[in-house]
Amino acid sequence: MSVDYLNAITENASRLGMRIQESLSEHTREINLSRTNASYFEADDKGRNIRKQLDSSSDREKLDAMKRLIALISKGRNVSEYFAQVVKNVASQNLEIRKLVYIYVLRYAEQEPDLALLSINTFQKDLNDSNPFIRAMALRVLSGIRVPMVGNIVVLAIKKSAADFSPYVRKVAALAIPKCYQLDDSHLPSLIEIINKMLNDTSPLSIGSVAVAFEAVCPTRLDLIHQRYRRLCKLLVEVDEWGQIDLLNLLLRYARTMLPRPIVNSDGEEVDQDIDLLLSSTEPLLLSRNPAVVLASVRIFWYLGPPSVHGKVVRPLLRLLQVSKEVERVTLSYILVLARTSASLFSPHFVRFFMLSDDSRQVKAEKIKLLVCLINYENHQSIFRELIEYTEDPNDQVAADCIAAIGRCAEIIPESMQTCLAALTEMIKNNHDVVVSNAILVLKHLVQTQLSQPSSIKPTNPSRSSLNIIASLARRIDDIRHPQARACVVWLVGQYCVSNQVSNGPAGVAEWAPDVLRKTAKGFSKEDVFVKLQIITLAAKLLVLSPADQTLALLNRYVFSLARYDLNFDVRDRARMLSSLLAGITSTSLTSDDGTTPLEERGGVVLRSEQVKVILFNGKANITNDERTENSNVTVGSLGIITGRSALNDTILPDWLEEGVESALRDSPDDATPPPPPVLSISSGPSNTVAPKPNAEISSSSRLSATNGQKWASNLDDFFNEGDDDSENEESDEDDEDDEDEEVEEQETEGEHSEEESESSVENYSSEENHDQVNTA
Repeated sequence: MSVDYLNAITENASRLGMRIQESLSEHTREINLSRTNASYFEADDKGRNIRKQLDSSSDREKLDAMKRLIALISKGRNVSEYFAQVVKNVASQNLEIRKLVYIYVLRYAEQEPDLALLSINTFQKDLNDSNPFIRAMALRVLSGIRVPMVGNIVVLAIKKSAADFSPYVRKVAALAIPKCYQLDDSHLPSLIEIINKMLNDTSPLSIGSVAVAFEAVCPTRLDLIHQRYRRLCKLLVEVDEWGQIDLLNLLLRYARTMLPRPIVNSDGEEVDQDIDLLLSSTEPLLLSRNPAVVLASVRIFWYLGPPSVHGKVVRPLLRLLQVSKEVERVTLSYILVLARTSASLFSPHFVRFFMLSDDSRQVKAEKIKLLVCLINYENHQSIFRELIEYTEDPNDQVAADCIAAIGRCAEIIPESMQTCLAALTEMIKNNHDVVVSNAILVLKHLVQTQLSQPSSIKPTNPSRSSLNIIASLARRIDDIRHPQARACVVWLVGQYCVSNQVSNGPAGVAEWAPDVLRKTAKGFSKEDVFVKLQIITLAAKLLVLSPADQTLALLNRYVFSLARYDLNFDVRDRARMLSSLLAGITSTSLTSDDGTTPLEERGGVVLRSEQVKVILFNGKANITNDERTENSNVTVGSLGIITGRSALNDTILPDWLEEGVESALRDSPDDATPPPPPVLSISSGPSNTVAPKPNAEISSSSRLSATNGQKWASNLDDFFNEGDDDSENEESDEDDEDDEDEEVEEQETEGEHSEEESESSVENYSSEENHDQVNTA
């Protein structure tokens, strides 16, 4: 018995477990667990007969097959082979299946236009569905079928959906207009008519999409915006985030084209009331959580507002720097464009633009440019310290940008020239070649700047003078390996080697200049082309300054001999030109080894020594900035401020219309002020009182008009005096009203007496009638 009882319990327990498992699987089938969702994204569909599931009568299998197809589409797989089976389910009663079918058809309708045309009737029927989501999806698919022959059907569907009571359907209709226009531009008049009607839409959900359609189809028809301008400004705050961006861009173009430009003069600022309306409507959007909306609002204030409102964009832009790294990159580009025009707005916040260790290379480059733009006398010391610290950045390009920024800051703040020269001189001792080469390039520019100043301006520290810096660079020529840096040092030595001091070297030449020529001539054949050109020029300059020195003449002949047979044609041409210039200086410097035969027969004009000096030394004082010039005409909001190159789809900001169009064109019935409510007189008398006399009505209306037309008192005494007069008038009015009430009471009493008499007569008549009836009986 115990064994049978135990077996029964075990069997019942197993049955109960199976039922619980079936119940759980049945109730959790609709729950998308992570393991179940992952099965849709498998690499292939082997073992899964998707066609069989699509042809099945079970909605669950169809839904599973559609999920599988959409997952494969998201992975980039081509599943157009199932198009015929999917189109059969376009009229499914299951809403989830129909959504997925619409997505699939929208993806492959262009590849299978013939099969897609078979389902157009179903889409047209769905346009009348009670569910607005189904109507919107049907219009999306219908407008996404890239078949020109369905253009008329799409236009009719858009026109019908544009008048739908659901704002979501109207939004989809507006987004379908550009698709229809791209499909067939012959429907432009009909589409413009639809856009004109949809501009009257008051729903914030759909008006942003209407702006998108307007920009895509008829961007030049700004006359359609005239009477809608003020209403669109008032709707800005309620429109969805991405619709606000398109609507702001549209209103910016309209305002720049149709409204008068704000005038700033000594008396103040004159701003049109419609521009003021747009600015006041846009100001709340500066606090939006969407960075794109904030940047679009900044464009409105920057290009429409007077200078007094430009400061309102500073705090919102600084707030965006903390959103994310990507947003920070774009925001810094915006701030850089604004700072080049008005640096005083962001100068108090220069600390916010200091570099961080985790910043990307592009962000660091933008911050360096910003610090250069924002530098002034008050903050230049802090910015100098930061830039010097940044030169140790592991990125070579960032270090080079920082060194160039130091030189630029020295030009902006002349008082800091000596500090910059000292810092750059210390950088030459650095072991990093990139730092040394860029420091020399900047030093060359600063030395030119300092030597081009008047002689009355002298450095405070003689050890940091320009000639001492050049001498220090000349002695370190062997340690400088960067070709462009070596070429800069050789050029500086040749340009500023003139000396009137008595030295052990050649007369008229600094003592360190011939040594530079000797060191560089030793390895002439291994030098870069830029360095070779400067070595040839240095040899010619030294020979012109000291033509009698035999050592310089030998070095000169050696260098020109090497350059004459160099592989580079620029070097050969430079040597041939300079040797021709030096022909008239001395007859023995450029002769053959025996000193009798010239190296080559030269004809033409022979220049004197003074003329050669003018050619070689003069005309080099003008300082040219080798830095890449930034495009100052770049528009805020264009792609060019991010990429550094102009793009085809960049928006072009229209020029101001100085006087603007008439303001009456923007008047609309919605802007009219509503009339005041009528004044109702409430009487305390009974409902059956006698109507007042016509004269009383006229007097009351005249009193009301007089009260409405009177002027307010200018001071308190007049107000009380008028109050006394009003009280007297009220007393007289009350007496008149009492007289009228007495007359009304008399009339009422007379009426009561007449009613009593009529009642008594009726009673007498009835009694007489009864008496006659009795007699007759």
